[in-house]
Amino acid sequence: MFLAILVCKLGRFVGKLVGKGSSMPGKFALKICPDILARVRLPEHIIAVTGSNGKTSTVEMIAAILRAGGKTVVYNEEGSNQIEGVTTLVLTHATFGGKVKADVLLIESDERYAAHSFKFFHPTQFVITNLYRDQLTRNGHPEWVYDAILPAIHPDTELILNADDPLSSCFAIGRDKVKWFGLDHCSFDSEAPTGVYHDGAYCPVCKAPMEYDYVHYNHIGAYRCTKCGHARPATDYTVTAVDLDQGRLTIDDSVTIDLAFRSIYNVYNILAAYAACRECGIAPDTIAGVINNYILKNGRMQKFTLGRHHGTLLTSKHENSIAYDTNLRYIASSKADCAVLIIVDAVSRKYFTSETSWLWDIDFDLLNRDHVKRVMLYGRYANDLAERFSFTGIPQEKIDVGEDILEAAALLQDHGDEDLYVVTCFSDRDKLLDLPAVEKEA
Repeated sequence: MFLAILVCKLGRFVGKLVGKGSSMPGKFALKICPDILARVRLPEHIIAVTGSNGKTSTVEMIAAILRAGGKTVVYNEEGSNQIEGVTTLVLTHATFGGKVKADVLLIESDERYAAHSFKFFHPTQFVITNLYRDQLTRNGHPEWVYDAILPAIHPDTELILNADDPLSSCFAIGRDKVKWFGLDHCSFDSEAPTGVYHDGAYCPVCKAPMEYDYVHYNHIGAYRCTKCGHARPATDYTVTAVDLDQGRLTIDDSVTIDLAFRSIYNVYNILAAYAACRECGIAPDTIAGVINNYILKNGRMQKFTLGRHHGTLLTSKHENSIAYDTNLRYIASSKADCAVLIIVDAVSRKYFTSETSWLWDIDFDLLNRDHVKRVMLYGRYANDLAERFSFTGIPQEKIDVGEDILEAAALLQDHGDEDLYVVTCFSDRDKLLDLPAVEKEA
């Protein structure tokens, strides 16, 4: 154990010097001592967060809230969320005797590998944000991901679940220690699921047709099975009012929070963080004081200037249509004239694939609005994007196509002054933001 901790600490030190090394030190430590996570002494509170979307943002807000509440928190800020990254996190903050120096260990966990990360210990609270169609090349169907997470859930763990998601709510079956978060009926709800496909058409329990009283987005809302009774449960932590136009939400009729980012995704992430922190004993006013107008530090939304354009980069996870749809819906709801730049230059940071069928799952017709004056499709897969856009109702004269991101930046720098939205993934975001012409806002 001592040798594994020493090697991990040295590897982490060297990694920081060269700007890398958030998972490799843990990999070496596991080779030296495969059961190292069973040997260390962990804090009383261990909070894990997993799901298809919202993990990183939710974890960041939980950490900020707990620290404001006087807790010492360690978490994987760099997002290394598989077992090697978790091991690096734990051992970096452990003494050579194996004691982790913190009040709370907070872990963002990759949904596919949660069972590996929690083989030797288990979270006291486990937040599952949602389960959507995501990275089908590596994840297959969401129900496959559900089966991968299930072995990670210990009987003593308290689950904190999204009541509005018909699939992830199934984790509560046969369990008593469950807390629910969700949204009441909202003014922007639809009567039926939206989007180009419907993964919530059938009950995940018995496969009978599902009915909906209302839908917040895609298939997330108030559902009920027509056969087995699987339905949205009553919530313990509830957004009782939300106005995305005004950028304000109310939790449990008593806590009002202003939104720095007026997105339904942000509402759910805030609510998940609120639920987790309330379960750790943090007062509602402390939580509200931290996340009121909270701006994420992880760069998922980045303000910048390019020429005369005031820009907003919206990180939209490639191979995840709901992440795209949510950000496109945000652009569609804006009022001012704007241009939209969509960049698909590398499908993934982790593996190579030229598979772009996921583009057909995205509801790009959301950009068919009068205030969207032009749509620019750039990157290696610009032609794949262009083919997809040819099947939308967006006038072709609004669409510009090219592979060179530098060329796109030059065109924007020299022409126009409308608001600019950039929609792309982690793998491509810095290819624009790091250009000399782009001035990032703090």
